[in-house]
Amino acid sequence: MRWNLEVVPVSVTDLDAAKKLYEEQVGFHVDLDIDLSQEVRIVQLTPPGSASSIQLRQGATRVDGLQLTVDDIDVARKQLVDQAVDVSTVQHFEGGERREGRGGEWNSFLFFSDPDGNAWVVQERPAER
Repeated sequence: MRWNLEVVPVSVTDLDAAKKLYEEQVGFHVDLDIDLSQEVRIVQLTPPGSASSIQLRQGATRVDGLQLTVDDIDVARKQLVDQAVDVSTVQHFEGGERREGRGGEWNSFLFFSDPDGNAWVVQERPAER
């Protein structure tokens, strides 16, 4: 039996601003934007090529360390920069510290946050062999 994590809830204060960032700047696909009632609206978005989605909800709880993996960290950074996302330089971990530049396998990262402080990590995965 497979157990898949399909949806991760992400609380935001402004659904429209968050939707715009994730759709227009980060490049997520909008799967669903629906009002469940006058007080509840759900916006679900999926990263390109992902089987999992995020679900934006009105609220004040922040998530730290949502993680995406990509084939090429440099291409991913360029795409984010081109879409005006405030993203870190490529970094790696060495001696317990974050350092500038690429690291070895599974050790090249980018970092960005949405307007509500939900923090994202983008990690380069090794090429399939």
